Amino acid sequence: IMSCASNASHSPVFLLLGFSRTNISHTLLFFLFLAVYLATILGNVTLVLLISWDSRLHSPMYYLLRGLSVIAMGLSTVTLPQLLAHLVSDYPTIPAAHCLAQFFFFYAFGVTDTLVIAVMALDRYVAICDSLHYILVMNHQRCACLLALSWVVSILHTMLHVGLILPLCWTRDAGSNVNLPHFFCDHRPLLRASCSDTHSNELAIFFEGGFLMLGPCALIVPSYVRIGATILRLPSAAGRHQAVSTCGSHLTMVGFLYGTIISVYFQPPSQNSQHQDMVASVMYTAITPLANPFVYSLRNKDVKGAFHRLLEWGKVDP
Repeated sequence: IMSCASNASHSPVFLLLGFSRTNISHTLLFFLFLAVYLATILGNVTLVLLISWDSRLHSPMYYLLRGLSVIAMGLSTVTLPQLLAHLVSDYPTIPAAHCLAQFFFFYAFGVTDTLVIAVMALDRYVAICDSLHYILVMNHQRCACLLALSWVVSILHTMLHVGLILPLCWTRDAGSNVNLPHFFCDHRPLLRASCSDTHSNELAIFFEGGFLMLGPCALIVPSYVRIGATILRLPSAAGRHQAVSTCGSHLTMVGFLYGTIISVYFQPPSQNSQHQDMVASVMYTAITPLANPFVYSLRNKDVKGAFHRLLEWGKVDP
């Protein structure tokens, strides 16, 4: 257990050093992340507009996908604009209050993302395994309730971890700042840099956070086992292809999302290097939100059809 020195503070200024020690040009990184961010916003805004505009996409699955696109934009916006500003700055600092706000919104969007992914697995399960009752079970009111419940659970989870971080202290260096070897205020780097006892924080991540991860996984895995068994029994090859195409997009995002989260938050700290954390965090905050609209649209005939109708403008349904 570390002990805090006399120059420790509950509200220091953090110096974000995530990309300061890389050999890659900061100018190159700036334009790379700028392109990623703009593509993320453009792709997800287009998907939201398509789903809102085209009446052929007014189904529960696309209602949930629209919510997922909004979350993806929020998750990316919480981290990437600040990273872009810091890449062109000689002194990439963030005050404690801003750091805590970023931590809160990053967790709120991130946890909601995992929960909505699980709700989408439930939607695909009902659509394929109980198609006769699909409209009755997954109506818009129920989808709205599930989305709202995801946000409530996410915010309560985030408030717990914010409450556990508030009492922590960080020892300032000679320049009156606290060095944080990351590009945003993430959980693990904040705990590593603290001079306080973080045992309760680690336990909360492992047990409460683990439970929050196991819950969606307990819904996703059995759902797709049943979906796979149902697809194999479909008499039509075209029906099997359509079902596999739709579910394949969802499973791709599940793999992206849960793989990076587990690699960052649910390994023992001794087995996680700062470099591994950085790579996984870039995947989670930049690549996954960027992939969202493309993974769900490139193999989806309905979305591609809506996009063509949007380009023709006058033929898009009101």
